[in-house]
Amino acid sequence: MVVKATGVAVSAALAATGVLHAVWMRSPWPLGSRAEFADAVIGVGEEHVPTPAMCAGVAGLLGVAAAAVGARAGVLPAVGPAWLAKAGSVTTAGALLARGVGGPVLFGSGRIARSERFVRLDRRYYSPLCVALGAGAALVAARGRGGSA
Repeated sequence: MVVKATGVAVSAALAATGVLHAVWMRSPWPLGSRAEFADAVIGVGEEHVPTPAMCAGVAGLLGVAAAAVGARAGVLPAVGPAWLAKAGSVTTAGALLARGVGGPVLFGSGRIARSERFVRLDRRYYSPLCVALGAGAALVAARGRGGSA
């Protein structure tokens, strides 16, 4: 039951984040402008805002991650062999945990320059969310049994 509940939560959060990235292909929502978006979400100048194609790529990867974790947890239909959902869940866990732990180390230390607003948001929201989702994906990868086609 814990694996299924965790799988639902992680898959839903990844899917919602993917939808948000798809929205960002055309709009800075929920922020008011591209400049505000660049400051809060990327932490650099507006000239570095990702292209629509980059946002679409991230949205697609988040969708694949949501599907893999959901399939491994047994709450979404599996596509392909069982090892695919497990490998996708392990990869998702690793990427999220690396981002979650690496964010404060890289951005908070100043090794990678980012705006004060971004650093504050990263410490408070972005990195902890990545750690939580990564831990959930790791649990599902380790204890899930779904994913058999």
